[in-house]
Amino acid sequence: MTKRLRLILTRVGISGLVILFLGACSSKKDILYMQDIESMEAMTTDNYNPPTIRANDILKINVASFDMEAAMPFNLMQPARNISELGRTNNREIQGYIVNNDGTIEFPVLGTLEVAGKTRQELVTFLKKEIGAYLKDPIINIEIINYKITVLGEVNRPGTFTISNERITLLEALGMAGDLNIYGKRNNILLLREDNGQRIYHKIDITQSDFIQSPFYYLKQNDVIYVQPNSAQVGAAAYNRNATVYISIASVLISIAVLITR
Repeated sequence: MTKRLRLILTRVGISGLVILFLGACSSKKDILYMQDIESMEAMTTDNYNPPTIRANDILKINVASFDMEAAMPFNLMQPARNISELGRTNNREIQGYIVNNDGTIEFPVLGTLEVAGKTRQELVTFLKKEIGAYLKDPIINIEIINYKITVLGEVNRPGTFTISNERITLLEALGMAGDLNIYGKRNNILLLREDNGQRIYHKIDITQSDFIQSPFYYLKQNDVIYVQPNSAQVGAAAYNRNATVYISIASVLISIAVLITR
C-alpha cells in the first residue's frame, strides 16, 4: 500500500469509512414527479367518481325555502345557547346526521331514510323529491362534515386532514402534508382504502404520469396515504442503531491497513 493511500485513509478516518458503507446516490429518476408528462396526450377527468355516503359518515343537511318558517321542521337545530338567542334561527347551528351501520339516518318528518351508497348529489335529488311533497321548491345543501384523509410517512407535515371539498386528488393531499421530503420513496406510495366493506390497497408511482388516470388519483373519505422511506433513509436508521458496530469494523480495517503498509 502506498504512502498516498495511507494518507487518504488517515484523512478519511473512521467516520468517512462509515459514510462510504452507507452512502447511496440518488438520481433524477428517483426524485422528479411525472417525468414522462410531455409524452402523454391530453388527459380528461373522466376517471372521477364522486364518493358515496358510507356508514359512520356525518351529514350536514340544510333545508331552505322562500318560506323559511315552513322549512324549519326539516332541519335539526341546536338549542339557543342563551336567552337572548331564543327565537333567532340564524344564531343556531345545524347538527349532523350520523349514518347508521345499516346505512340509514333518522330525518325529521320523513322518518328513516336509506342514504348509504348514494352520492351527495343523488341524496340532494332524493330529498328534493321527498320534501317537495311538503314544501314548495326546497333548496337542499348537503356536506359530509367528517370527510378526512390521512397522510403518513416521509412527508413534511404528516397528519389527518378534514376536507371541505370532496373532490381532492392525491397530489393535493400530499401538498396539504407539505409534500414529500427528500427521503420519500416516490415510486412506491401506498394508498389504503375501505371500499364496500373491504380494505384494499394500491401502490402508486408518481414519477410516472399514468397514475393521473388511475381510480386512486381522486381520493375518498378516510383514505390513508403512506409514503415509504427510500433506501438512504432506511440505511441511516440502520446506522443509528448499529453505529458502534460500523465504527468497530472501520477501526479494524484501518488497523489492518496500517499494519500492511509498515
